[in-house]
Amino acid sequence: MKHLIIVNGTMGAGKTTVCRSLTRLLPANVFLDGDWCWDMNPFTVTEETKTMVLENIAFLLNQFLSCSSLEYVIFCWVIHQKEILSDILSRLQTENCSVLTVSLICSEEALRLRLEKDVEAGLRTEDVISRSVARLDCYRDFPSVKLDVSDLTPGEAAARIAAMALSPVKNPSL
Repeated sequence: MKHLIIVNGTMGAGKTTVCRSLTRLLPANVFLDGDWCWDMNPFTVTEETKTMVLENIAFLLNQFLSCSSLEYVIFCWVIHQKEILSDILSRLQTENCSVLTVSLICSEEALRLRLEKDVEAGLRTEDVISRSVARLDCYRDFPSVKLDVSDLTPGEAAARIAAMALSPVKNPSL
C-alpha cells in the first residue's frame, strides 16, 4: 500500500524543512514541494498559472504514486483552502493509498520570529510577514491533523509526522 503525506501551513510554518527531515525517517520515499511546480521569475499568479501548477502537482504526485519503488509520497504546499486540497485529491489515483494530511500551525509570535529571521537572511521579503500571519486562522478548521510547531524543532515535528504515517490509523483527528 502507498502512503501520501500532505503537509500544509502558512508561509514560514516550516513545511519544507520538516518534510526534508521526514524523508530521512521514512523508508522508500519521495518529496515534492508544491512551490517547485511554479518557481517562475517573475512569480505570476493568474488563472492560467494556477491551472498549470495544479496540473503539474497532480502529474508528479500521480507519477510518484504509481512508482513501485516508492512507499511514501511526501507533499507540502501552503494549501490554505479546503477547496484546493479537494481539487488536488480529485486529480490523484489514490486507490490502495492511505492519505494523511497534517497542518503545521504555530503561534503568531513564533511565526513572526521565523519569518523575521528569513527576511534578515534575505530569503524572503518583509511583506510575507503580514500575509502569512493573516493566513494563520485558515488552518485551525482545516480538515487535517493539527501539529503545533511553535516550540518544536523541524526534526521533532518530522518525528511526530513519521509516527502518524507509520501508524495503522490515518488522520486520527478527522
